Formats: sequence, C-alpha cells, structure tokens
Amino acid sequence: MARALHKLTEKGTASTKLKVGRHSDGGGLYLNVAKAGTKSWVFMWTASGKRREMGLGSYPAVSLAKARRAAAGAREAISEDRDPLSERQKEAEPSFAECVDRFLASMESSWRNDKHRAQWRMTLTTYCEPIRRKRVSEIDTNDVLSVLTPIWTSKPETASRLRGRIERVLDYAKVKGWRSGENPALWRGHLKNILPARQRLSRGHHAAMPYDAVPSFMKRLRQSEAVAARALEFTILTAARSGETREAVWAEIDFDNAIWSIPAVRMKAGREHRVPLTKPALQILQNLHDTRIGDLVFPGQKRGRPLSVMAMDMLLRRLKVDVTVHGFRSSFRDWAGEETSFAREVAEQALAHAVGDATERAYRRGDALQKRRELMEAWTAFLIAQP
Repeated sequence: MARALHKLTEKGTASTKLKVGRHSDGGGLYLNVAKAGTKSWVFMWTASGKRREMGLGSYPAVSLAKARRAAAGAREAISEDRDPLSERQKEAEPSFAECVDRFLASMESSWRNDKHRAQWRMTLTTYCEPIRRKRVSEIDTNDVLSVLTPIWTSKPETASRLRGRIERVLDYAKVKGWRSGENPALWRGHLKNILPARQRLSRGHHAAMPYDAVPSFMKRLRQSEAVAARALEFTILTAARSGETREAVWAEIDFDNAIWSIPAVRMKAGREHRVPLTKPALQILQNLHDTRIGDLVFPGQKRGRPLSVMAMDMLLRRLKVDVTVHGFRSSFRDWAGEETSFAREVAEQALAHAVGDATERAYRRGDALQKRRELMEAWTAFLIAQP
C-alpha cells in the first residue's frame, strides 16, 4: 500500500482529460476512469497474499473528500485485522423503531401469546417516541433518560419493564454490529446511579365480579351472538385464561371424552393441562364446530388468525361491566372456596396453578381429572341457575 496520501486534487479529479485507468490518491485509494469517461472510486489492499478491492461509489456523487474518509475507515479496519468489505456488506444500520421491529420478529417463536407480543410493541412504541427515529448507534444515556424520566415515578412498573425492553433491543443491535460499547439502558452500575429507586407497587388483583353476580351476567352474555361472547362464555365455564381460549384449535378438543387438552407450549406453567368439559361448554364447541372455517375454535376477523387480544375486553366494556376477563378466574376461585367443600388443591389444579413444593409435585403424578370434572359440573350448575 503506498505511503503517500492525497496525491489527487479536486481540480484534477474533475478534469475530463484524465487518461483511462486508475489514478492513485495514495493509501490504497484510486480513481478509476472508464473508456466511456465515467469515474468511480476503488479501494485496494492485500490480505493473505491476495489483492482485494472494494468499490466506494461513483464520482462526482462521491466526492474526493468523502472517498478519502471511506478509505481512511477501511485502512483503520485493516490495521485492526478487520475486513472492511465484510463490514460494509453488513445490514444498513436501522433506526430504533426499525430495530424494534426486527428484534420482535426475531423473538416471534418465543412469545407465549399475542398479548405478550402486543405489550412489548405497545410500550416500545407509545413511550419511545423521542428516540424512535434515531439510529441505534446514536442512542445514549440522555436519550434513554428522556424516555424513562417522565414516567419513572408516576408509572414505576411500566417504566421498569420499558427500561428492560430498551436494554434488550439495544443488546440485539450490538450483536448485529450496529452498536458498540456499554448499553445506555443498563440498570446495575449505570442508570441505578442516576434514577431514584422506584417504589414497588404491591401486586394488585385483576378486577373481578362477585361470584354471586356471575350467573346473571352469563344470562346477558348468552343473548349476544358475537364470537367474542361465545369465547368469554366458554372461558368462564372452563375457568381458563383468555389466551388459552383464544388460541384453542380443534385438534385439542376430544368430544367423545369431553376433554380439552391444552399443550404445554400454550400454558403459563409450561405443562399440559386437561380441562374437563361440561355439557354447556361442549354445546358451545359443537355449534362452532358445525360452522367452522379453519383450525381455530374462536377465529378472528382475519382468516387464519385467532380472536383479537382485546375482543373479550371490549365486549365487557360494551356491556358496561367494569371487570377483567382474567378476573372471572378469581370469581371461580372465591366461589369454590366459599360455597363448596372441594379440596383447595382441586380448585387450584382447575386453574392450572402449581400446587405444593417441587418434591410434593414430583410424587403427585395425576391431575385429579375426575375430581375436577365434579368441581366444574358444580360450577356450571351454579352459573346456569336462574338469577
């Protein structure tokens, strides 16, 4: 590689009288003049005894000064045993918003459900407006603070989750080669020394309906013909989580034995859960099965997609009922504890909760299906009783 630098001049580079061929600017940078008179920049170097070259763009779109900066960057990479051509061929650096999209896409298979994915996207969109258009390599501590400070004390739980999610996105950017250095969203040893210790909120309960009001609500629910209404009715009858209902497929339903087998991958605890189905629950399924259009038991408006994450919540709002879908599990648990003599363990297993310590669970091989069937029959009888 030639030692002399900056041999070319602006006037000489622009001249139309340059001969066809390569004209050295020194340091591996050449201006290539084609027979047609067009000009382009080339950087050349030797690696492992082989001559290599990398185009830097055409002239005058790429000026002499810009070509020199690009060549300087290439020389620096070579001095550090890096391959400038490979580095240039990496994906173009995205904005924070684009990086969020790519990160979420890369994590697609790891999300438990659509609600989890929607929560990540919502927080990284709603609260990150100040940094969404910035290149990920440009985001620093002040940028992260501009996002977190407004909600750090007013929404401590949300702010804490958001900080962790920003950290994950920026770690992803670093692995992809778009960032270097310390993560500005890091808590320990970094933001911990800037932001005040957050006040942890006591874990609240999902708003629940008193169990003695549920039968009357079920009667109202049965008057609606919407898929969301059937999904919510089925969810209450089975004491299931909303995500378990929304993503149910027909292959999980055993009509002959009246069992809904939810695979481990869709369960919060990561274990298969068998749900005994009562006659009203089976009737809901049978009616839907007769008019099915795909694998999903409760299909959404888009073909092949499940019912929307918010569908049942919006139904409750339209009915002017100030409770959550998840809260009906609490209604069920309160009813089982107050109105029945079923063992606590049976009620907890009906909710797919882990019962006992690890040793106790290791010795309990069964899932008390028959006892749970009796419990769910009693719950259904309570729900369909005339209010």
